[in-house]
Amino acid sequence: MDSVTQQPGDPALEPIRAKVLAGERLSPADGLTLYRTRDLFTLGELAHLARRRRHGLRAFYNINRHINYTNFCVLKCKFCAFGRPYNPRGDQVADGYTLSVDEIVAQAVEAAQRGATEVHIVGGLHPTLPFSYYTDLCRAIKQHCPSLHIKAFTAIEIVHFTRIARPRLSIAEVLTALKEAGLDSLPGGGAEIFDDRVHDETFQTKVGEEQWFDVHQAAHRLGLPTNATMLYGHVESVEERIQHMIKLRKQQDISLAEHPAAFQCFVPLSFIPDGSALAHLPGPTGLDDLRTLAVSRLLLDNFPHVKAFWIMQSPQLAQVALNWGVDDFDGTVVWYDITKREGRGTTRQEMTVPQIRRLLREAGCQPVERDTLYRAVLCGDKVIR
Repeated sequence: MDSVTQQPGDPALEPIRAKVLAGERLSPADGLTLYRTRDLFTLGELAHLARRRRHGLRAFYNINRHINYTNFCVLKCKFCAFGRPYNPRGDQVADGYTLSVDEIVAQAVEAAQRGATEVHIVGGLHPTLPFSYYTDLCRAIKQHCPSLHIKAFTAIEIVHFTRIARPRLSIAEVLTALKEAGLDSLPGGGAEIFDDRVHDETFQTKVGEEQWFDVHQAAHRLGLPTNATMLYGHVESVEERIQHMIKLRKQQDISLAEHPAAFQCFVPLSFIPDGSALAHLPGPTGLDDLRTLAVSRLLLDNFPHVKAFWIMQSPQLAQVALNWGVDDFDGTVVWYDITKREGRGTTRQEMTVPQIRRLLREAGCQPVERDTLYRAVLCGDKVIR
């Protein structure tokens, strides 16, 4: 792929092509040029070059299980179709739920028995669950499935835990308690778009970028790896997307230089309008998805991995994205309640390992089953290929 030396169709891409070939960092202005170019083929080729320099043709997936422990939430984010209002008097919505620790453990045990190496646990901000609920569920999962990696709780949830803990705890104290109970890493949800205008318009009651970064900085100091997300395709501008990525890149520079852990993966999340207060918006197109994934790979030069989350972008587009800068397809998932596009209105959203491996091979890639830390999963003395 380093042989991509022909002149791009768009002359504006020539200096960017030269930077990519030389391994130089791109600027925010370069990112804007990449978003605006009509030469999509060169954009894809450059992103694929950056991806192959890091990972060759390896494409990663894992056997995982998502668990959403409650959909009750005190927030009212306009882009969310997941959260349900909670009324302590008991007249709650019919489809609201909260799983018990035993129910969560049962799902984790089932996942482990089916070969899962990771449980991904997030939920709404429940107003009455005590902080002990969250430490108890981590501890119980580790007791029953000691080898299962617990990736759980967005930065938004962590801040919520600091407020409900008695006595109140700092972010570092909450993370320390969760880590001691068995938490292994944090997902990157809740980042949305790091911009005050977008925050005020779409998720005003949710914590903003300062506290989101506070949580991830604290996690990295404690040796907890994390991911980072961006929810795109609603009211934000392309310039705001680019600034979001640049802020993440700056933090990653700091974490890599100063902390024992850092961001592992960037996960652009395609906004799905259905059922939200922004249902009148069209959402991103497939080309916008591909462009965003490719620009992400090129701008975030210090992020090891870029993921196309097939739940949000569809398995078909995620497959194509493997040649547009993406190296991670995510996993089997099984149950996902945040959005339901692939479940066609249900929470059952699952791909089998043979299905995933076929899609990766059809894209010209070498499937590699990974654990949460991107280590190849071993079966005896052999790497699962």
